[in-house]
Amino acid sequence: MRPIPHQLPTLTRVGIVGTGFIASGLWKCISCTPDLKTTAVLTRRPAGQVPAPAGALVTHELDAFLSLVDVVVECSGDVIQTANVVERAFQAGKPVVTMNSEFHITAGSYFVGKGRLTEARGDQGGSLAWLHDEAVEMGFKPKVYGNIKGFLNLNPSLEDMTYWAGRNGISLPQVTGFTDGTKVHIEQVHVANGLGADIAQRGLLGPKTPTLKEAADQLAAAATELGRPIADYVLTPEHPGAVFIVASHEEDLAASLNYMKLGAGPDYLLIRPYHLCHIEILSTLRRFMGPEQITLLDNGSIPVASVAAVAKRDLAPGEKLARGTGSFELRGEAVRIR
Repeated sequence: MRPIPHQLPTLTRVGIVGTGFIASGLWKCISCTPDLKTTAVLTRRPAGQVPAPAGALVTHELDAFLSLVDVVVECSGDVIQTANVVERAFQAGKPVVTMNSEFHITAGSYFVGKGRLTEARGDQGGSLAWLHDEAVEMGFKPKVYGNIKGFLNLNPSLEDMTYWAGRNGISLPQVTGFTDGTKVHIEQVHVANGLGADIAQRGLLGPKTPTLKEAADQLAAAATELGRPIADYVLTPEHPGAVFIVASHEEDLAASLNYMKLGAGPDYLLIRPYHLCHIEILSTLRRFMGPEQITLLDNGSIPVASVAAVAKRDLAPGEKLARGTGSFELRGEAVRIR
């Protein structure tokens, strides 16, 4: 049997923050690996209610958690929780892997350079960063970092979101933020900030087309007009779950790229047809903790874009808003901030 690529030379102790879909899936994946071991789980739930990995400490105490791990994987989905964990982890000299673009676009730039921090491959932002690295290594020059959505409803009903949350086994706020576009705006702002790109306009362009190629061409034209790479999304029934990059290459390689089924150019569509969430955190951990210590994606120290809250309905003076993302009062929209 061939060895695992980038397998770590010694056993690495992993601490997982969170106990939801991503966290529980990750510790199941880690239990099948020879070079990674979950040794602690940090949770806000009653410890006795958490089905933990064998031999791992389940705790509410952050210091006890940090004392048992070599690397932290933060996937609680909570911005404040994540910021507190990252700060304390850095103080303890522990590197942090996240699956939480919302944290990065909210507070991540503050932490850039203060310790080792990266978003993981597996969600769309990290998967686009991984595809970017592959493309650049092959000599491509990215123009568009694209996210694919099959459906958006800017103001979904509580009844519909409750149904889909139950059907998919994820929380009501999560499925609401996925549906109303908040998540895709957060991810694409994170990509723009982390990969040195921009956004074309407030709210992104989000072309809706029957095919991905048509939308990709529209976004490439917008990037050309702007004069720099952009991060955006498309609405298309093709390639659900995929991410893509539109990139140029050297003119004298056009005939070869055409022969290899990428088309006549000058812009080429590179598709990564999946993102596998917690399953792909394993590869991020190995490269992050290996000899090269690769940082995949952060928010950059000087971000160009952020996400603003937009009301879905008239809000009364003094009305209490329980949350921003994933709510029935607000949705997120990408905006340029410099």
